[in-house]
Amino acid sequence: MNSYKTSNVCAKEVSFEIVDNKISSVNFEGGCNGNLKGISSLIEGMDVNDAMNRLRGITCGTKGTSCPDQLSKALEEYLSKTV
Repeated sequence: MNSYKTSNVCAKEVSFEIVDNKISSVNFEGGCNGNLKGISSLIEGMDVNDAMNRLRGITCGTKGTSCPDQLSKALEEYLSKTV
């Protein structure tokens, strides 16, 4: 399981697993429980690059980021370490 400490969002951390370049599970600690469960369910099984591209740049209110955007940053960091 990979973990990423988020910043400037309600969720404190996001944990995820990648198998064969596909997201196999995602769990957020904190944040909007129902919305984050929905996002997690929608991207499970998705290619890492596709998920990263879809989630990147989503904002929450006046914040320059969001929990989905933070997940895209976590996936990007993961990919940079596996190359």
